Amino acid sequence: MRTRKIIGATAVACTTVVTMAAPAFGHVSVNPESAAKGGFATLSFQVPNEMGSGNTVKLDVKLPSDHPFAFVSVQPKAGWTYQVTKTPLPTPITTDEGSTMTEAVSEIAWSGGQIKPGEFDTFVVSVGTLPDDVDSLSFPAIQSYDTGEDVSWIDPTVEGQPEPDHPAPTLQLTAAEDSSSSGSDVSSSSSSNSAALTATVVKKETNNTLGIIALIVGALGLIFGAVALARARGDRGART
Repeated sequence: MRTRKIIGATAVACTTVVTMAAPAFGHVSVNPESAAKGGFATLSFQVPNEMGSGNTVKLDVKLPSDHPFAFVSVQPKAGWTYQVTKTPLPTPITTDEGSTMTEAVSEIAWSGGQIKPGEFDTFVVSVGTLPDDVDSLSFPAIQSYDTGEDVSWIDPTVEGQPEPDHPAPTLQLTAAEDSSSSGSDVSSSSSSNSAALTATVVKKETNNTLGIIALIVGALGLIFGAVALARARGDRGART
């Protein structure tokens, strides 16, 4: 009876943990979770099917309108088609290459395929350049099922507060890498490699030298041994 109670309590505890963790696994998320400011990023939107029945048949992702990307390209996906929506900018902006942007991609919608229950899929986009005046970018997404139900992953995640039930995929932006420090790293790496190579050469030379010395010592040992043997034979002959 006691064993049954323990097993029962363990099962309940495991079920509770799985239930509490289930919503996290069902989130539409973006990978990687962070990228450097001022650069380009390849973003992969991971979409799991959290429904017990029904297939995911569409994903609609909105790009940041307050920080529009100058460059957006979509990776083709077998079995799916995509539609890119562009929106005129309130004020034209000049890109780093000197060209003028009057509109930017504001939305990408994939459809035509399906993600079955218990499965997930990824949708890849390359964007740039990332802004350098904010610490995060939000990508509100709507996941549609063939049952007619839509799940809106649009809630903002506020630091210090519990995660919302349907958080929007969010990309954290980190400080851009310093080229000078990068150069220092390369220089340091080169120095380390040179030192390692020198150590290897020295080690090989040392090993070769020790090998030669060992051969010489061995040869001398044979000579001394032969001389000693010859003397011993001569002494026995003289006694005879």
